[in-house]
This record gives sequence, structure tokens and C-alpha cells, in this order.
Amino acid sequence: MNGFAKPKNSHENPGGPTLRQAVSNAWALHRHAVLTLTIIFCALVVGTLAARADPGVFDDRIVFGQSAALKGPAAALGVGMRDGIVAAFQEANASGGVHGRKLDLVSYNDGYEPEMAIANTKRLIDEDKVFALIGEVGTPTSKAVQPITTEQGVPFIGPFTGADFLRDPSLTNVVNIRASYLQETEAWIEHLTTDLGLSRIAILYQDDSFGRAGIEGVTKALEKRGLALVAEGTYMRGTTAVKRALLAIRKGRPQAVVMVGAYEPCAEFIKLAHIIKLDAVFVNISFVGSEALAEELGRDGEGVVVTQVMPLPDDVKIPLVASYQRALKAVDPNAKPGFVSLEGYVAGRLVVEALNKLGNSVTRVGLLSTIRDVGAFDLDGITLSYGPGRNQGMDKVYLTVIQTDGSFKAVDRLERATPVQSGCSCPPKTMSSIDTRSHELPPGTAVPKPRDESTK
Repeated sequence: MNGFAKPKNSHENPGGPTLRQAVSNAWALHRHAVLTLTIIFCALVVGTLAARADPGVFDDRIVFGQSAALKGPAAALGVGMRDGIVAAFQEANASGGVHGRKLDLVSYNDGYEPEMAIANTKRLIDEDKVFALIGEVGTPTSKAVQPITTEQGVPFIGPFTGADFLRDPSLTNVVNIRASYLQETEAWIEHLTTDLGLSRIAILYQDDSFGRAGIEGVTKALEKRGLALVAEGTYMRGTTAVKRALLAIRKGRPQAVVMVGAYEPCAEFIKLAHIIKLDAVFVNISFVGSEALAEELGRDGEGVVVTQVMPLPDDVKIPLVASYQRALKAVDPNAKPGFVSLEGYVAGRLVVEALNKLGNSVTRVGLLSTIRDVGAFDLDGITLSYGPGRNQGMDKVYLTVIQTDGSFKAVDRLERATPVQSGCSCPPKTMSSIDTRSHELPPGTAVPKPRDESTK
């Protein structure tokens, strides 16, 4: 053995970790660092996605907003729309919601006043952070808030108005359900002139954008036939001050008076017209609120014509109507079916169907694109059709006439009533839909008596 010491193996380290252990420890530290960085990265990604998620969309719910007349002279319209939307949402929620998310609705009263509607809309978008607006009631209110929703890209779905400006295809955030006022007013003049042969037509309208939309449609329809209004009268929104309008219209000796207004002033006009024996056909627009109008009119309602944009809400032969009635009763067993709540239900059902097709990734742009791209939505036998350049789902205008008991009957055309007695130069009125079938009324309900003109 020489005098040199045996060199130590470089892999040996008495009292310290071996190389294998050092390498193992290094890999453990590396894996821990990678895992930590991955967790941090995922948290940042999730946080970023959450920050970028569209307002109103949560893991367990999607929140919608509504500004509508829930109090005041047009309350029946706002309440009806709200009830229908809630019925559709609750129907979906009872089945687990849409891809696991429940649908909620936040509603505020705007009293059918544009200023309040603007305040409500800003509150819904900026404070409540709703995903979309649905069921706005009225032309003046919609005209006030639509620019706000369009600027911010908030879906504006199912407004209860047929105003033509909302049918502008450039308004890609607006989704209409119903036929337009132009289509309704065209149907009025077509039936009055063709079915009844009338030519002397006057108009009562609300003095705002709603009323002006109606008179524009009537004027176009008359001009198309070489006719013109024989008289017109207006009243202020939120009032029933129609006496001056009635006197102005009477001077035109009209055979028919078409009406663009809410149920209280229109009912007041018709009752006063009967008192002064203005014997004319009275025709109302769908916005009037049919059931509320019939209730306000009482026995003065028989024979009054109302155009509708929904089928009869008691026609359960239509699967959609049967579904609507079940959903409405599930929310409120005492609720009465009506045209307005049916329209609200259709708006709500469209949202449910579109969200189901959209999938789990819910965005405002995605919802609007889905409605446009899917195009046709079959809601239990009633089809809504959309597409590029088309943001209105339905075109159908239904003709109804109020019956003696305040119910409505759908008719295809207007019929002449029994000829008036000799010596009266007044035109014939429409019959109360020529329905001689008896109607069963709830126990204790007073049967309306026929109106006796001689006592008026």
C-alpha cells in the first residue's frame, strides 16, 4: 500500500444526503413549485373569467330585469306581463332551470312614465347588474330606454308595444315578440272597409309616441284605399280626460272610431259615446289591455272590437295556451288567464328556449346570436321566426269582439248587426260576434243586462 490515501468517492458524503437524495429533493421542490404556480395561474384565470362574465350570470342563476307599469292607470298591463314572464321562468326552474341555472326576475314600477323608466333601467343595469331586460310596457317608455340598452349591448326582449321604430333591423339587441302597430292598424281598416263597407273613420289616440305610432298606421292604411280620417281626438297619457276629444270626433259623424290608448280612457270614451248616442263601431288596439277594458266597460262593452297579437288565452286546444295556463296556475292558483300575461309567457318561453340552445356558456351576445341564428322557435304549436334583418317573431293579428258577459270571441271577419230602426241615419254596428251559446258564470256572478239606449 503506498503512502497516498485512497481518494474518497465523490458520490459519498458522510453525514449529508446522497446525490440520489439530493436529486429527489430537487425534483420534489420543483414539483411543488410547479403545482403552486399552476394553482396561482388557475386562480388568476378563474378570477379573470369571473371578472369578464356578463352581468347577471352566476353559477346557479341568471337575473333579468323589468321596468313596467305596476301601478297606475296602465297597471294591468305591467302586472300581466310580469305574471306571464314569471310563470315561464318558474316553469323552467321547477325542472331544474336552464343548464342548472334558475331564472330570476327583478321588476320595478315606472307608472308608464318615460322618466321613471329611464331611472329604473339605469338602476337595473348599473346596480342590479341584470343580464337582460324583458317585458317593458309601452311605446313612450320603450323609446326612452331602448337607446340605453342598445348602447350597452343589453338584450331588450319582448317589449309590450308594436311601435315600428323597434322593428329597425339595426337594433340588434332588440327582440320583439308581437306583430307591429302598422300590421294591426292595416287589419282595422281592411275589416272596416271590406267587411262592413265603412268609409267614415275617426280616431282617438293618446297624445304621445304611442298614439302617434297608431295614427301613422291608420293614415297609411286609409291613404292606401283613397280615404282619410273624418275626425281625430286626443287625450293626455295618464288621464281619462276624453270629453273634448269625443265632441271633436262627433262633429265628423264617423261610422267607426279606432282607438289607440290605454283601457281606462278608452272605456270612458266608449261609455260617454253611448250616452250621447254616437252610434259607431269602436275598435281598440291590442295594447289597450283587453280584459281590463272589458271590465271597465261592463255592459257597454258588448260589440266592441279589439285586435290581438296572441291567440285566445282560454283556447286550450292550442298546446301553448294549455302550457301557459298550467304554468300560470302553478305560480298563482287564483290567476285569471289573459292576453297580456300570455304575451309575457311567450316572451319568457322564448328566453328559456334560446338559453337551452345556447348552452352553459351564457353571454348577452350569445343569446342574441342564438335567437337570430336558430331562427324558428316552435313554442308548443306557435312559431316565432327570427333571422338576419328580422327582429320580430310573430306577424299574426287576431280579431276579437267583446261578448255580453265580457268574454272575447275570435272572429275572422266583422258582421253587420240587426239593421237599425227606420229614421236613424247611424251606421250598423258589429254584432257581439254572433255567438248565441250560453256562458256559464261562477255562482253569485251578476249577469249583465242588455244596454237600453233609451235610458242613456
